[in-house]
Amino acid sequence: MPDTMEKIKFEMEKEFTPLACLNSSENLKCGLIILNQPLDKDLLADLWSRASIKACADGGANRLHYSTVGQEDEYLPDFISGDFDSIQPLVKEFYKIKGCELLETPDQVLTDFTKCLSILQEKIQQKNLQGKHKLHVATGKEGKWCGLIPVGSPCNCVTTTGLKWNLSAGVLKFGALVSTSNTYDGTGIVTVETDSPLIWTMGLKTTNDD
Repeated sequence: MPDTMEKIKFEMEKEFTPLACLNSSENLKCGLIILNQPLDKDLLADLWSRASIKACADGGANRLHYSTVGQEDEYLPDFISGDFDSIQPLVKEFYKIKGCELLETPDQVLTDFTKCLSILQEKIQQKNLQGKHKLHVATGKEGKWCGLIPVGSPCNCVTTTGLKWNLSAGVLKFGALVSTSNTYDGTGIVTVETDSPLIWTMGLKTTNDD
């Protein structure tokens, strides 16, 4: 019976709205990774309050530190990872003193973001990351682009609907195909079925998208 129940849980379709985390009426929890990119302070505050785990990828720690001047103690990431070629020494020392976990990952094959995401994976349960997912992408906040990126290992069987360029039992892996520049077909729903963990990435709508 336990094996049967696990199979049923695995085969159940998981349904969610990726950008629901931007809706203040939604009581959702998420994981947050800050990259070395400009930060919107209001959006940061909102997502920070919702995140169950927070991380910075190398130079992302600089962005966090200088975007929260005067409130640094309220914005302490759970961990910072990377090869540490971008994080400023004073910023690194500040977070070290504050007890943030510093994880040096010198592998030059993978990006700091990919390495940070892999660590994040290790810190949360993975049971619900595989199988079939239905994404609602018609909130009006979606930008034009979206993508699917394999994490840690290749995805050997990926099938999608709702995208301009769909996959049918396709392979996604670095060094071959990585779907980073896809877009939507206008139906408002994307389905993704995968045999290994994938990260869903998408743009936010800006005034330039109109």
